[in-house]
Amino acid sequence: MSLPLAGVTVVSLEQAVAAPFATRQLADLGARVIKVERPGGDFAREYDRAVNGQSAYFVWCNRGKESVVLDLKEPGDRALLDRILAGADVFVQNLAPGAAERLGLGAQDLRARHPRLIVCGISGYGDSGPYRDKKAFDLLVQCETGLVSLTGSPDAPARAGVSIADVAAAMYAYTGILTALYERERTGLGSAFDVAMLDALGEWLGQPLYHDRYAPAPLTRSGARHPSIAPYGHYRAGDGAEVFLCVQSDRDWVALCAKVLDRPELTRDPRFADNPLRHRNDAELTALLERRFADLTGDELLALLDAAGIANARLRSVAEFADHPQLAARDRWRSFDSPAGPLTGLLPPVTVHGREAAMGAVPALGEHTDAVRAEFGAG
Repeated sequence: MSLPLAGVTVVSLEQAVAAPFATRQLADLGARVIKVERPGGDFAREYDRAVNGQSAYFVWCNRGKESVVLDLKEPGDRALLDRILAGADVFVQNLAPGAAERLGLGAQDLRARHPRLIVCGISGYGDSGPYRDKKAFDLLVQCETGLVSLTGSPDAPARAGVSIADVAAAMYAYTGILTALYERERTGLGSAFDVAMLDALGEWLGQPLYHDRYAPAPLTRSGARHPSIAPYGHYRAGDGAEVFLCVQSDRDWVALCAKVLDRPELTRDPRFADNPLRHRNDAELTALLERRFADLTGDELLALLDAAGIANARLRSVAEFADHPQLAARDRWRSFDSPAGPLTGLLPPVTVHGREAAMGAVPALGEHTDAVRAEFGAG
């Protein structure tokens, strides 16, 4: 059985993370993704050498694509790209603002020539406004949206530990492309849309954004604790294990007091009568919880929390996550090829019943250039 996007051709002028991660989702669903790289290649190939000499960023974002090196300032290569686009379904680009238009690859020009083409542009701050031409990288957009001001300890801000602005933009581009493909099935016409990293991450900032816009005081950095719910965060067991628990309702609070703390009378304590009061008195509440938890190992505490129906987790490293028993039990790891030999990676989150993601090879720079030139005519 073929994959959902089998027969769909995507052409992408992409670099770094946002656009490559979006088009990798399409490749995993069976689309043919032709990644057009400039001479020298996507600079994300040089970010690190962590994966058997290859960049972890590049391996993550570019599995299953064809790499074609073109110099778009050279007329023959530019004409070749036009021939490729004539048969494409989707065009994605995250070039510097205005660069696509200067190359004759702006949405308006492409849609005039190819009415069925879906055109997606990804930028840092959008295609208008005073920040239009400002360079945008993940950390910088985290700063501009206020995310860094929310992340970290009370003493120091911190970036999110993953490229969250890039990923947010990538996922809106991905879902936008799927929506446009569905619309084209009904109308026969393509469409054009843009995604700005600022807007994408701003949407993910929902609760803090609404809180700070309307509440009398802004949220403050709270480390690994929740800024407005308690108890919600990490607590130390007697053996030193860090256990996270989340109490999100008064019903959970009653269960925690009765079944974990063995102190049902705490539900009548005026300091902890509701969540705002529990949060206001979180220091006293934490001391109370950790006195009880000091008599338990981490495993014993997790078992008690599970039995009481209290949401919980153990603190794991990324390496420990790779060996997570839930991933192993669900057989989530697969092998795929790369220029440095076979690698293993996680299956994509969307599982289509009866069909498995393509998870094709990571391409070497320019690996498919000759074949694509032969297919579309060298010019």
